[in-house]
Amino acid sequence: MSSFSPIGGYFGLEKGSGNDTGGFLHDDAILLNTARNCFEYILRANKVTHVYMPKFTCDVMLEPLQKLDISYTFYPINDDLEIISEIELDEGEYIVYTNYFGIKDNYSRHLSSEYGERLILDCSQAYYFEPLIVGHTIYSPRKFFGVPDGGCLYTSRIISGEFPVDISDNRMSHLYKRIEQGAEAGYEEFIKNDASLVGQPIKQMSEKTKTILSTVNFEQVRQKRFQNFQKLHESLMADNEITIDLSDMLCPMIYPFRTNNKDVRQELITQKIFVATYWPNVFEWSNNQEVEYKLAQEVIPLPIDQRYTEMEMNSIIKVIRQYL
Repeated sequence: MSSFSPIGGYFGLEKGSGNDTGGFLHDDAILLNTARNCFEYILRANKVTHVYMPKFTCDVMLEPLQKLDISYTFYPINDDLEIISEIELDEGEYIVYTNYFGIKDNYSRHLSSEYGERLILDCSQAYYFEPLIVGHTIYSPRKFFGVPDGGCLYTSRIISGEFPVDISDNRMSHLYKRIEQGAEAGYEEFIKNDASLVGQPIKQMSEKTKTILSTVNFEQVRQKRFQNFQKLHESLMADNEITIDLSDMLCPMIYPFRTNNKDVRQELITQKIFVATYWPNVFEWSNNQEVEYKLAQEVIPLPIDQRYTEMEMNSIIKVIRQYL
């Protein structure tokens, strides 16, 4: 068994490390209660009639489309996480692209120049990416910080009227338990919290979420994440089947290590290094010969976030090295 504390998994309550500004990164955006509701906001404001979606995405992104009865078409990506061929958009049609793992910054900018206002960029995994000048950009702070909910949106069309303010009190228990009792103690509450976000109407971001975010030293967090990412990359890049350009990112969410060795993921979990699968729904949407299926099966998202140092990165490397 592991000789070190659990690594990875959901966040505990963000402790903050000092922020003199009183604000937070993206506090000038439209602040809503979830990232998927940011997507719904775009669909409503722009009267979207059809959406091209990546097949390699989280199934919660379909929730707004189904809610509004908007048709969609899945498009394929290649092993470099890029669209295989250009998609021609008719009037009322938009395209969603995900800045995967926060490592596709340059490509995201390229798509903005190609699709303009028709591009909806999902930066749930790329909180530090600057918002598009032309197009629509969505962020999910809880993928990067210990907050219960929230979404940030940059878009040119505004829906008139005000939405009610969300309340996050009933979504805090897993954040406290992770700190006081450990990751496993709060996991059930974490799952319940995720489930509680399904079907939520569009609301403004809660005051609690904004307050927690305002305590974060965003530059310090960025530096820690990037340093941890570099440490893993230096040791694992020769065996990583995903090509990564360090100049193509501001701040990644995780380190995507792709391997066809099926034992690596399970051994990491056994050693209490919690790694997710992005995304299990993809196995239902694709067959085992498609790139998306293989990505979901083979990409191991290694934790590199601000909770950890070089010591934890060395522990991760040590476990993986057994199989390389």
